[in-house]
Amino acid sequence: MADQVKEKTLEETSTWAVAVVCFVLLLISIVIEKLIHKIGSWFKNKNKKALYEALEKVKAELMLMGFISLLLTIGQGYISNICIPKNIAASMHPCSPSEEARKYGKKDAPKEDGEEEENSRRKLLQLVDSLIPRRSLATKGYDKCAEKGKVAFVSAYGMHQLHIFIFVLAVCHVIYCIVTYALGKTKMRRWKRWEEETKTIEYQYSHDPERFRFARDTSFGRRHLNFWSKSTITLWIVCFFRQFFRSVTKVDYLTLRHGFIMAHLAPGSDARFDFRKYIQRSLEEDFKTIVEINPVIWFIAVLFLLTNTNGLNSYLWLPFIPFVVILIVGTKLQVIITKLGLRIQEKGDVVKGTPLVQPGDHFFWFGRPRFILFLIHLVLFTNAFQLAFFAWSTYEFGLKNCFHESRVDVIIRISIGLIVQILCSYVTLPLYALVTQVRPTHKNTKIETFNFKI
Repeated sequence: MADQVKEKTLEETSTWAVAVVCFVLLLISIVIEKLIHKIGSWFKNKNKKALYEALEKVKAELMLMGFISLLLTIGQGYISNICIPKNIAASMHPCSPSEEARKYGKKDAPKEDGEEEENSRRKLLQLVDSLIPRRSLATKGYDKCAEKGKVAFVSAYGMHQLHIFIFVLAVCHVIYCIVTYALGKTKMRRWKRWEEETKTIEYQYSHDPERFRFARDTSFGRRHLNFWSKSTITLWIVCFFRQFFRSVTKVDYLTLRHGFIMAHLAPGSDARFDFRKYIQRSLEEDFKTIVEINPVIWFIAVLFLLTNTNGLNSYLWLPFIPFVVILIVGTKLQVIITKLGLRIQEKGDVVKGTPLVQPGDHFFWFGRPRFILFLIHLVLFTNAFQLAFFAWSTYEFGLKNCFHESRVDVIIRISIGLIVQILCSYVTLPLYALVTQVRPTHKNTKIETFNFKI
């Protein structure tokens, strides 16, 4: 094999080549900046203040990730020169000792069946590594700590790979924000015909405010006042399955709409108030909170990195944590709606007009509705974080690597990730926006500036 040629420095590189690279990078950056500015201007023109603030928060998060990336670049040399003892560095690796020895050609690799085949594959991977352009962004240098009988805290090449992960995480953060809002708005689009129905004469006649009925005979009562609603266990079981099938029905929407108008608006506002648009504005306010990544969520994300240790089999339980949490949250919101019906019956068996629901903070965990929004926020980000980590590890190490060794692992991570994203964005978040807005204690500052339909 011929002697390897060292890479050229900028002193040995043509100035036109450097200028072309800088021009392309600047052009891409300017186009992205102008695109974000155009989107922000469109939000302002459409009077979507919450979405504009959400866009500003996304820009702030991207700037934070860019700053982290800059710190990695500056501190790469310093961190790679930190040396630690080998016994400490040998703990909590993603790969098993035998797999790590075979993959990276260590002398103490255990002899197993198919070792020759593994060596051949390793040599082929080394050849591919030398040819694939992405590997040339940061060459694998020598470990200076080896001369001292120690190991680098994190190698320079490892810092480069972490640098790429920050970029992938930023891209996934933007994508999941767009998908979350798009799915939530798609869900609410189905409510438009229900809102238009409230303006018809037929609706006014069927919801005569002077009409007396038994609570259990109303549409809302027939849906929620049943034998299963009298037991806590059966109540949670039924509500668990309801979030998968018609999580928000027409009768629930119209009843919660009536409760909101009675609690917050003057009499006679029923026919000219667009409750769906108001809930959509509320969703935008919640979306503004979701796109922001607070320190608690960043800390949890760092803890997730520790779960990739060999032997923990994180693929068997880690992807299911967000899945279980969002199922519990969705069930809780369905339970709250049913308890609103039970509360109506407790006040009397006969109701006048449309059943009047009166939600309160005591229906929510710890008396704090925002805690549910925090859980939704946590689920969405951790799910996006896991999908970003999967995409990055596949890009860096191939589909089969120490982070996801089996095909079952890959299937579980991708399928659960997509299910959680759809369930959380399309079902749980719109349901949360609907249930929490009806509370009498809800601050109604947005109502004063909301445009009524005349």
